[in-house]
Amino acid sequence: MSGFRTLLEKELLRFWKVSVQTVAAPVLTAALYLVVFAHALEGRVRVYDSIAYTDFLVPGLVMMSLLQNAFANSSSSLVQSKMTGNIVFVLLPPISYLEFFGAYVLASVVRGLAVGAGVLAVTVWFVHLRLQAPAWALAFAVLGAGLLGALGLLAGIVSEKIDQLAAFQNFVIVPLSFLSGVFYSIHSLPPFWQQLSHANPFFYMIDGFRYAFFGVSDVGPGASLAVVGASLIAVSFTCLALLRSGYKLRH
Repeated sequence: MSGFRTLLEKELLRFWKVSVQTVAAPVLTAALYLVVFAHALEGRVRVYDSIAYTDFLVPGLVMMSLLQNAFANSSSSLVQSKMTGNIVFVLLPPISYLEFFGAYVLASVVRGLAVGAGVLAVTVWFVHLRLQAPAWALAFAVLGAGLLGALGLLAGIVSEKIDQLAAFQNFVIVPLSFLSGVFYSIHSLPPFWQQLSHANPFFYMIDGFRYAFFGVSDVGPGASLAVVGASLIAVSFTCLALLRSGYKLRH
């Protein structure tokens, strides 16, 4: 497992050396979202009874930041390595595809959790939150970061240039994040859009994580966790199959 540990350390150092960009900047962005939306909609929108809109907004912002940065970590690392050619130094050593996958995804989980914790630490001063179910929060945070880390690795494998990766992030990840119920409850949508929201795996991660704070959700947390877990397994097996074949890496 020395190859796994070395690759994991390299991936952790890669984002931590520029933590102002990879951790502090996303925290600031989330705080700005909170300030703008809270100022514009506080007192005008109420999603759940007895829950202020600003309180409702914070868990969604935490999870959105966590997911987007978990995706960015593995995807950007792999694409940059492919473009600069230093991916060869990862492929030549006797590192198995399981170690390769585990190191990239675990590093993405660490970055996602670091950003999520930072957003929560900054925004919690503006709201009145009480974590009612810590186990649910941890489960959704870890599995969600793992899913987006694996999805980022998948995007990095199939992308050959930075613009291809940017297209994946701009046209898939960002829309799914914003349309997952971060800023609203799906019960406020027309029936058609409510049904369409249930096809978005990001919705289950946001909704389940919010349940850990308020004890209420649009979908039961068990069902949401099952969807997230199944999505993680599906994406992970796809990544492992591509890594094993060397698709766009060795060939």
